[in-house]
Amino acid sequence: MHLKSNLKKKYQRVFEGIAKQGDATLLNNIYTDLYITQGGSEQVNTEHEVRQIEVTSRRHESQEIQVECTHLFKPGKDKKIKTVLTKGVAGIGKSVSVQKFVLDWAEGKENQDISFIFPLPFREMNLQDKEKQSLMDLITQFFPETKGLNLAKRNMYKVLFILDGLDEFRLPLNFKDNETLCDVLSPASLDVLLTNLIKGNLLPSALIWITTRPAAASKIPPYCIDQVTEIRGFNDTQKEEYFRKRFTDENQFKEIIDHIIKSKSLFIMCHIPVFCWISATVLQNILEMKTNNNLKNNQSNDASKTLQESNTEDTPKTLTQMYTHFLRFQIQQSRRKYDGEYTPDVSWDKDAILSLGKLAFQQLERNNVIFYESDLEACGIDVYKASVYSGMCTQIFKEETGIILGTMYCFVHLSIQEFIAALYAHLFLDIHKKSVFVHESTEQDSKKETLTDLLKTVVDKALESDNGHLDLFLRFLLGLSLQSNRLLLQGLLTQQDENDQSKKEIVQYIKQKFEANLSPERSINLFYCLNELNDQTLVKEIQTHLSKGSLSSAELSPAQWSAMAFVLLTSKEEQEEFELQKFKKSDECLIRLSAVIKNSKIALLNDCDLTDRSCSALATVLASDTSLKELNMNNNNLQDPGVKLLCTGLENLKCELEILRLSNCSITEEGYKALASALRSNPSHLIELDLTGNDPGQSGVKELSDLLQDPNCQLKKLRFLGTAADKACQDVNRVLGENLLLLRELNLSELGLSGLNKLAAVLQDKHCKLNKLILSDCSITEEGYKALASALRSNPSHLIELDLKGNDPGQSGVKQITDLLQDPNCHLKTLRFLGPAADEACQYVIKVQGENPLLLKELNLSLHELGDTRVNQIAALLQDKHCKLNTLILCGCCITEKQCFILTSTLKSNPSHLRELDLSGNKIENKGVKHLCDLLIDFHCKMERLRLRGCDMTDEGCSALTSALKSNPSHLRELDLSENKLGDSGFENISNLLKNPECKLEILALCKCSIKEKQCVFLTSALKSNPSHLRELDLSGNVLKHTRVNKFYDILKESRFKLERLRLRYCAIKAEDCSALTSALKSKSSHLRELALSGNELGQLGATNLCDILMNPQCKLEKLELVTLYCTAVTV
Repeated sequence: MHLKSNLKKKYQRVFEGIAKQGDATLLNNIYTDLYITQGGSEQVNTEHEVRQIEVTSRRHESQEIQVECTHLFKPGKDKKIKTVLTKGVAGIGKSVSVQKFVLDWAEGKENQDISFIFPLPFREMNLQDKEKQSLMDLITQFFPETKGLNLAKRNMYKVLFILDGLDEFRLPLNFKDNETLCDVLSPASLDVLLTNLIKGNLLPSALIWITTRPAAASKIPPYCIDQVTEIRGFNDTQKEEYFRKRFTDENQFKEIIDHIIKSKSLFIMCHIPVFCWISATVLQNILEMKTNNNLKNNQSNDASKTLQESNTEDTPKTLTQMYTHFLRFQIQQSRRKYDGEYTPDVSWDKDAILSLGKLAFQQLERNNVIFYESDLEACGIDVYKASVYSGMCTQIFKEETGIILGTMYCFVHLSIQEFIAALYAHLFLDIHKKSVFVHESTEQDSKKETLTDLLKTVVDKALESDNGHLDLFLRFLLGLSLQSNRLLLQGLLTQQDENDQSKKEIVQYIKQKFEANLSPERSINLFYCLNELNDQTLVKEIQTHLSKGSLSSAELSPAQWSAMAFVLLTSKEEQEEFELQKFKKSDECLIRLSAVIKNSKIALLNDCDLTDRSCSALATVLASDTSLKELNMNNNNLQDPGVKLLCTGLENLKCELEILRLSNCSITEEGYKALASALRSNPSHLIELDLTGNDPGQSGVKELSDLLQDPNCQLKKLRFLGTAADKACQDVNRVLGENLLLLRELNLSELGLSGLNKLAAVLQDKHCKLNKLILSDCSITEEGYKALASALRSNPSHLIELDLKGNDPGQSGVKQITDLLQDPNCHLKTLRFLGPAADEACQYVIKVQGENPLLLKELNLSLHELGDTRVNQIAALLQDKHCKLNTLILCGCCITEKQCFILTSTLKSNPSHLRELDLSGNKIENKGVKHLCDLLIDFHCKMERLRLRGCDMTDEGCSALTSALKSNPSHLRELDLSENKLGDSGFENISNLLKNPECKLEILALCKCSIKEKQCVFLTSALKSNPSHLRELDLSGNVLKHTRVNKFYDILKESRFKLERLRLRYCAIKAEDCSALTSALKSKSSHLRELALSGNELGQLGATNLCDILMNPQCKLEKLELVTLYCTAVTV
C-alpha cells in the first residue's frame, strides 16, 4: 500500500530536538517508552507547564492507570473507545508518540485492524483556512496517494485520523454553532470539517486521536471524548533508560546521570524528553571539551576527573547554567556548520540574537509558541538566519507535489523561548537602559533603569500572575544576572561591577515577598529563583530545624514556612504521607504547607486544632491536580462552615479523593447536606467516608445514605458509627432488612441479640434517632441494662418509649434505667418492664406504699385483703425477673389455699431471689402448706426465713413441711410454726429435721403449740444431737411443767449447745424451777445472752435469785426479762 510505504519513509527517522538540521536517527533505535496515564482531568490547567512538570514529577505512579500507546483504542469495560484526547506539556513527546504509533502500523507491527491512518498536524492545517474543501479533498491534499479512495462506503474501512497539536490550531472550532455536515464530499470550511469529524457526523465509525497541550484541551467538549490520557513524559526509570541509550560508554553514562540526579531542578525537568536531549548535549560537550583539553595539555592525572570534580564552576547545576551552555554550544555548532569556524570562543551575532529575542519575548507575552514568516519579519529576522540558528528555532515545512503547504516556526521547547526572552530583556537593558516591559509610548527618556529595577519589576509581575506564566522567565532572568553566568555570555552581555550588590538587593527583595500572602505555588517558584541566585540561606535554616527536630516549638516566619514547603517538595524522599503533628498543630502550618499536602498521597491532619481556615486551603488543594487520595481530619472542630468550605473542593471534578475521615468534627445536619450535595456533583471517586461522632440532625443520615442508591456513586464505606455500633447496624439490617439509623421504631422482640453493648453503642450515638425501642424477651441481663442506661444518658433526647419485658435486669438493672427518668434531658415517657398483670400489681403497690416494687427488696402487704385478682397480679409480678424481692410479708391477707397455690407456683418459676416469706395469719391449712412444700423442695429455692404462724396447720402439714426441708435443708435459718396444732408426730418430724447434720436452722419459734411431755423429749433430744446451729428458741405460750422445763435447762449446761436467746414467756414456770435455771446460767458452758421469762409465776424470791445470778462473773447473760405478777418491771 502506497500510504503505508510513504508514512514509513516519513516517520522512520527522528530529528531529535531540531528538524531537518539535526542529526537524523532511526526512531526505533532512540525511542524510549513514555509514561502515559488514563483518566486525565478534562478541565483546563492554565498553570505554567514547567510548574505542571514539577507537580507531575512528584506524583505517585501507583495511584495511576498506565496506558500503552499502542492500545489507546482498546475497548473499555463499559464502552468502545472511538475518540481519544491525549494531553501533555510542550516537548513531552506527544508528536514522537504519534510518530511511533504510525511507524509501528506502517511497518506492520501494531494495530493492523486499521485500514488507513491519516496524521493531520494542526500546525499545517492552519494554512488551509482560506478556502472551502471537502474532507476527501483535505485527505487527498495531504496524502495524494489516496486519490480516488471512497471512504464513504459504510464499514468497509477502519480509519484513524490523528489530529496532532490542537494547541497550535488558530481556528475557533465552534462545536456549538457550526452547521452539521455528514457528506465527506461536501465542501466546507476547515473549522466545520473538523468539528463534524470529531463529533462523529462525518465518518461516524472513524477513530479520532487528538493531541494537545493541557491549556487547549477545553476546546473539545467532553461529550465528544471517550477517553482522556496524559503523557507524563519520562518517569525516573525511563530517564535513565534515555541516557543509557544516548551514551553507550558506561562511564560517561554514570557521570552524566549522577550529575543530573544530584541537581533536583535538572532531574525534574528531565521528565521532558527535549530537556533530556538538551542536558545530554551540554554535558557530553563539556566532558569532551575537558577530555580534549586534558589530552592536549598532557594532564593525564586530571583526565579521569568527573563532572563533579573538575572545574565544578563550569558544570551546570541550575536551569540558567544549562540553557546558557546549550546556547553557546548550538551557536558554536552552527558557526562550524555554516561558517567553518572552529574557535573555542563564541562569536556572537548580537543583532540576530536581539531579533530572535524580540520574537521570543513578544510571542511569550501573547502566549504563542507557533509563528510564521510575518512574525519573524516583524522582528527583523532573516528567514535564512532562522535556519542557521536551528538549535534554537525550528523551521518545519512540508513540500508536496505541486502544493506547498507553507512554513511555520517555533522554538524547540517553550522553556527555550523563555530563556531567549530573558536574555533579550538583559540585552535590551544593556543597550537602552530601559526595561523591556516599558512600552515605547510611555518611555521616560530621563529615567534610566538599573538591573535591580528590572529584576524587581519582573518579580512583581510574576507574582501577579494567577497561572505563573512568567515563573520560568523570571528564573532565567535572575540566573542571567549572576556574574558567573554572564561570563559565559562574554561579548554578548556587559560584565557589571555592581553585580554582587544587585544580587544582594534582589535576594533581600525576594525574601521580603514571602511576608505577603502568596500562594504556595508562587512561594515555591521564588525558592527556585533563589536557587538560580545561589542563595540557600533560608533552606539551610529549615534543614537545621528539621535535623534538630525543633519545629513544633520554633516560631517560623512566613519566609521560613515557605522554605519548609520548598525543602519538603524538593526532598529526595517521596512524600507518600504527610502528618501535620510532626510540624505544628495549627491552621497556619497547614496553610503554609498546603503545597506539600497537594503532593502527598495521604494527609494525616487529625487532632490538630484545625478550623474552617484550614478547610478553605484544603478545598483549593482538592480542586487542583493533586496526588491526594486520603484525608484524615478526625477530631478537629471544623463545624458546618468548615465542612461547607471543604465541599467546594470535593464537588470539583478534579477532586479524586478516595478516603475522607471527619469523625468528631462537630458537624451537624447542614454539614451533612453539604457533603451529600458535593458527592452528588462528583460521585465517582470517594469510596470511604467516616462521620462517626457527629450529629446529623433529623435528615443528615438519610441525605448521605441515599447516595448509595446512585449508580454513579462509588462510595463503599459510609461510616457513621464506631465498630460495635456499626456491627449492631449490620445485625439489624441482616434481620430486618433496614438501616437502623433511618428508623424511628425498632422492634427486636424475641429475635435475640448477639450483644446489647453493640446496640447500646448505636443508641448513644447522635446518628440514632429512635423514638420507640422494643426489646422484650431478648435475654438481656444486668450488663445489658447498664449499657442501655449509659447509652441513653449520652443521647437522651429522642427515645420516648422503651420496652424491656421478659428480660433479666439483675440486681441493679431496673434502677439504672428508672434513674434516667430523673434526667431533665430524658424524654422517656413509657418505660415498660412488666406484662399487663404484673404492671397492675406494680401500680397497686405504688398506690398502697408509695414505692416502686421493682426497686424494693421487701414488700409488706399485711392486713390488706387481696382477693383472687390481686393475688394473681402479685404472682405475675413475683414471676417477672425484674422483680428482685427478698422479703414478702403477707400476714393477715386472707390468703386461701387456692391463692397459696398461685403464689407458690409463681415463686417456683422465679425462686432464686426470695429469702423470706411470711404467710402468718392466713388459713392456708395443710393443703396450702403442701403447695408451699413444692417450692421449698426446689434446689433453686434459697429460702432462709419461713413464717407460718397461725395457718391452721396440723401434724399432716408439718410432716410435709419437714420432709421438704430435709430434702433442701441447707438454706433455712428461721422457722416459725407457732399457733399451729402440730401434735406428737409433728414434733417428732421437727426433731428429726433438727437432728439432720445439714440443717442450719438458727431460729425456731413454736409458740402456743400445746407442747406436751413427750414433745419436749423430742425437742431436747434433737437439740442434743445437733446443738451447734440453733441460736434462738421461742417456746412462749406453752405450759412447761417442772420436768419439761428442766430438760431445757440441762441443755444450757452443754458446751456444744450455742443457744444465745431463749424465750419462755407465759410458760407457767414457778419459783421452784428457778434453782435449776440459775444453776445452768452459772455454768461456764452456757452461751445464753438473752432470756425472756415474763408472764411466769416466779415470785419475788425467784426473781431475786435470777437477778443475783447476773452478778456472777461466769454468767454470760446480757438481757433478762422478768415482768411477773409480783415484779412489774425487773429488766436488767
